[in-house]
Amino acid sequence: MIQTKTNAEVAIMQENATTISRILAEVAKILKPGMTTLEIDKMCKDMILDEGGIPTFYNYYGYPYNMCTSVNDVVVHGFPNNAPLKDGDIVSLDLGITKNGYVGEHAYSFVLGESTPENLQLVRVTKESLYKGIEKAVTGNRIGDIAFAIQNHTEGKFGYGVVRELVGHGLGKTMHEEPNVPNYGKRGTGAKLKTNMTIAIEPMINLGKRNIYTEKDGWTIRTKDGMPSVHFEHNVCVKEGKALILSDFSIIEAAERTNSNLNTSYHDVPEDK
Repeated sequence: MIQTKTNAEVAIMQENATTISRILAEVAKILKPGMTTLEIDKMCKDMILDEGGIPTFYNYYGYPYNMCTSVNDVVVHGFPNNAPLKDGDIVSLDLGITKNGYVGEHAYSFVLGESTPENLQLVRVTKESLYKGIEKAVTGNRIGDIAFAIQNHTEGKFGYGVVRELVGHGLGKTMHEEPNVPNYGKRGTGAKLKTNMTIAIEPMINLGKRNIYTEKDGWTIRTKDGMPSVHFEHNVCVKEGKALILSDFSIIEAAERTNSNLNTSYHDVPEDK
């Protein structure tokens, strides 16, 4: 059953989502080659606990870490590990907090140091597609309108691979509620959007083909062709006329710009260029 939230519930979710944004901003200030994703996992766990929350991901269906750290060809659900990050890596961090009975969780992709124009374009276009989808998350539209907007901007304009097996979702007292929110689809199809539905919109876009596989650990999902993948995610509340974005990338982007180890050059490239 698709649930709508009261304004008070939405306010709690916005506070939680913004907490995750602030935590990711703290990571953005210090992220650099040589760090390990296991260090980041511990840092984020400690910050969530300091906020009086619980790491949502830990032991979720048996997931053994506090966050997902997906590097380069890992699409999502990458395990934190002791491998030092390298210059040129694309690092997608996905993190959640449960506090006051509700979940806030979202993802952001960072670029360490020098990277190829192709990789930087993929990061930029994937982030753009997230906002294209959010523009359609308004009362009276349908899930397919969000899905089409993301697919059209990534696959339609740039020929990228849009992952089919993994989708966005409803969000609330648990991390996954109805409805599913795919990143591909037809306009005018799917569930109708109602005011105060809360959803996670999260394009997962591959530089190469859309095909993926799951490693033997049962969690880590990689591109079949070994090409990079990028993941951005916002928590969103459906409203009339314009969606309310519950998470806040602006504080992450501001932190990125203070860190010379991160490549933010794609921020300043005009859309579709």
